[in-house]
Parts: sequence; C-alpha cells; structure tokens
Amino acid sequence: MSQNSTVDVLISGAGAAGLTLAIELARRGVSFRLIEKLNDPFRGSRGKGIQPRSQEVFEDLGILDRIVSLGGAYPRQRDYRDDGSVGESEVVLHEPPTPAEPYHLPLMVPQVLTEGVMRERLLELGHHPEFGCELIGFEQDDAGVTARLNGQSGEETIRVRWLVGADGGRSFVRHALDIGFPGKTLGVRAIVADVVLTGLDRDAWHRFGEGDMQRQIALCPLAGTELFQIQGPIPLEGEIDLSAAGLTALVGERTGRDDIHVRSVSWASAFNMNARLADRYRLGRVFLAGDAAHTHPPTGGQGLNTSVQDAYNLGWKLAAVAAGAPDALLDSYEEERRPIAAAMLGLATNLLDALKRGDLRRGREVHQLDIGYSESSLALEKPERRGGLLAGDRAPDAPLIGAAGQPRRLFELFKGTHWTLLGYEIEQAAVPARRGLHIHSIGRRGDLIDRGGHFLDAYTLTPGDFVLVRPDGYIGAIVASGDSWALKAYLAKVGLGRGQESLHAATR
Repeated sequence: MSQNSTVDVLISGAGAAGLTLAIELARRGVSFRLIEKLNDPFRGSRGKGIQPRSQEVFEDLGILDRIVSLGGAYPRQRDYRDDGSVGESEVVLHEPPTPAEPYHLPLMVPQVLTEGVMRERLLELGHHPEFGCELIGFEQDDAGVTARLNGQSGEETIRVRWLVGADGGRSFVRHALDIGFPGKTLGVRAIVADVVLTGLDRDAWHRFGEGDMQRQIALCPLAGTELFQIQGPIPLEGEIDLSAAGLTALVGERTGRDDIHVRSVSWASAFNMNARLADRYRLGRVFLAGDAAHTHPPTGGQGLNTSVQDAYNLGWKLAAVAAGAPDALLDSYEEERRPIAAAMLGLATNLLDALKRGDLRRGREVHQLDIGYSESSLALEKPERRGGLLAGDRAPDAPLIGAAGQPRRLFELFKGTHWTLLGYEIEQAAVPARRGLHIHSIGRRGDLIDRGGHFLDAYTLTPGDFVLVRPDGYIGAIVASGDSWALKAYLAKVGLGRGQESLHAATR
C-alpha cells in the first residue's frame, strides 16, 4: 500500500456535483483528486432538465454554449386520451428573456451529454476523473483527512485537507460518518429507460393514461440523441423486464398500440421514489454534496440542478479557506444549501402529486431563479433595505455600455473566480484595489454606463451605494457610501485580504 503526498481536496464521485466542484477548484488552482468507483462514465439521462439558474452557472463555467448546442427545448406534450382524442400542451412555462434574466427556458440535455461536456472542460483545465477508483475508508483529525483508496493500481492511502462525498444517494461517505438521512419513500416505483424505438414522431413528448398510476406511460424524445426516454410507474413489488422485448410489451400494454417497437436499450432502471435530506452537510473536514445530501423524485427536474449548485456554492469557499480565509466560511455551505434542498424536496413532491392527478405543469417555481440566501450569515446590508433587491439574492444581469462605447453585460463582468464590487454614481472608490476583487463604477463618470436604465431597475440603488457580488453570482453585501467601513470588514471576513493602501503602508 502506497502513501501519497497531501492534496487539498478529495472528491468522491464524478457525477454532475463532483465534476462541478472539480471545475471550480481547477480554475482556482486548488489541488484535488476526483475519483469514481465506476469503471466508466454514467451512460443514462436520469437528469435531463437544465433549469435557467443552472444555465447561468454553466455560462460562468464556460460551457453553456456547448451544452445548448447538444440539447434543445422541451417538446410539446401530446396526450392520448382513452376516448381516442389527442390534445397538446406545453410542459414548461414559456416566458421571454428579460435583461435581468437572460435564460428563461429550461433545456433538455441528457445527463450523459451534460457530464461529457463537463469532463471536457475539466480536461481543458488540466484534470480528469479517475475511474475505477473507490474510497474504501477514511479517518479525520483536526488537520486533515487520511483516505484509503482502491484503484486500478491497488490500494493507496492519501492525506487531504478536506473530503467531499459527492457519491450519490447510497453515499459511502454519509454512511461512514453515520449522518442521518431522514425522509420517506413516496409509495411510487417507476422505470426510466433510454431506448431506440420506432413508431413515434420525435416532435412531441408522448403521454398515455395520464392520471392513472396503473396505466400511465410517457415516451420523450431525448434532444441531442436518437433515443427516447420511457418513464412510467410500475408495481411496488416484482421483477420488471427491462429488455427491449420486455419494454416493447409494456409500452404496448399501456398504450394499446402494437406499432411502437423498442429496438435497443441504452440504459434502464427500476427505482423507488424517495424524498430524503441529510441531517447535516458538514462534519469536521468532510462535506456532502448532491444526491449524497438529498434525493428527490424526478418530477420538476430539480435533482441535478440542485446538485450542481451545491458544488458551485462549496467550491469557491473551499478555495478561499485553502488560500487563508477563516475556516468559519465553510460553515455557510450547510447554512445556505440545506434549506434550499428542503424547499426543492417539497416542490418535487408536490409536482409528483400533480402528476398522479394527470396535471403536471412546470412554472417559474422550477427555474431556481428565485433561490437566495437572504438569511445567510454572509448577507450584509448597511443600512437594512426594505423591499427591492436584498443581500443574499441572485445578482441580476443587465446590459451596460462601457466608457469606450462597446456593449457589456453584468454577467460578463461576474464571470470568473473573483468577487465583483459595483459602485453606483460614486465619486471615488471607497474600497482600495485588492487581489480577487474587481471594482467597477456605474454612472455618468464611471467605466460603465447604464444607458437603458436596466441596472437601476434591477438593483434599485441610490447614488453612492455599493453592491458586492460573490463568486457564485449572489449578492454578498449592499452598503451605502457612509458605511464603507462595514464593507471593508466583510471583505476581511471572506478572505479578500488587505487593500492596496494597506500594502503601501506595510512597505513604508
């Protein structure tokens, strides 16, 4: 058994959460290993919906255009009724984009394609997952975690500063920590299968037997592939034939048609729907993320999106503490993300109840644009605001004009690993330049001009106000000009170090 040198973070599980965290750490120069006990990448499309907020995350990670090019919009729903009639409706809410919310349409991208793009991005940053490498044990102390791995070269022991369990609903890490995973089995067992079939057009999401949990079945063309996804409830007990012949028979029985034939099966699973939430997301130097921390029914397309945003929240905080920020910053991960998962579990469960009634419609509530951290210890307002945009809210986008005359977007300014400080109609910078902080002045004499008024509409500021935007695109602080002292204290709290003026003083 070999003993390897220390790295900062060991990530167990190379699904969407693990890959997001790895990308976040890689672009910040934090050392890590990303391991996956499976010998090959997951091939299925269990999580196929990319919600608008996740699209914003993917824009920041530099992969949104690639993901959009591989997928497509959700097709219309085509309902085949018992009386022989057919109706069509929209599955998802269609709203036009706005300057503050540039992405309003959920995308359909099979999980296998999404994770493929994420692995490509990680490789561009100089890293890759280690497949066929399993975490088989670990112990932690005040200084770090000693982990035992079993990989293709045999067993090894490594020393890391932190361990993140992104290893799914049956998480080894969660079990080893003896963290409770309360919740409930929802009394629904279902199949999901990615198949090649004939007999149906690819221009609609075909649904039969809506509202009847004994007979309903849905067949959805998977954008970016030649596959359909079959979904439907099945009896709570008994074996289910997931072969091409077995699925053809099931489809024929449920639809009453003999012209739909499953030719091959790419991936298939029978599963019991659960809604569960880990009692805690952190124990010492070990964290849980994604399905290891919460499992959802698939209704509403929240699971993969919530998992990605867990890792997006944790990544910049681990990097900050690795660079010297106070360890207490890591406590904000559970503080912020666990209530979000609880809310998403409730939403997905309610949508499952709607599906049972034959009334599945997805509105703004699934887009995750209204998620925020207003109760977080990282949310600062001086003075306290009444209405409008608040600290902890998602930072809106807005089109601006650069002082040199070219169009700019706020999201372009936010993109990257830095914090962003926006001063509105300020006379001079109240906060000196410092590493990891980009400072912009918006106004008549600033480097950016709000010609269309979209910035002021979204941010509702008064002249002299400052808005501090976190690396994950949420507002950390909104501070009036007379309270710049509070902003400086906040920057120190999150590890942004001394300003330029302090550095000058130190060298005198």
